[in-house]
Amino acid sequence: MRKILPLTGAVLLSACATQPGPEPEPASRPTPTGPSVPGSLVNMTAAELIQKMGQPKLQVREGPGLKLQFKSRSCILDAYLYPSPSGGLPERVTHVDTRLSNGNDTSQQACIASLIRS
Repeated sequence: MRKILPLTGAVLLSACATQPGPEPEPASRPTPTGPSVPGSLVNMTAAELIQKMGQPKLQVREGPGLKLQFKSRSCILDAYLYPSPSGGLPERVTHVDTRLSNGNDTSQQACIASLIRS
């Protein structure tokens, strides 16, 4: 009986062990190669954005990146710019978020169009 009790405990504990999952893919920032959709802002520099949309309402440095925020009466656009993976400048847009003033998502193309018209 004494030999069975420790063996039973070991078996029960081993059943609780978790199996390691697959190795996660290394996180890397996608390197933009150019606008993916007509009217897209991806791969633009800050100067190109400002030329197209006017002065940003907000400019925030976030680690190695830069966030530029543009506002119109109908929407808010956040453009995230990062240096190339090799660290080269100028920073370029890698991601764009658009939303209504109440926080709900909105069409990127419609928001860009409203900002260009303002």
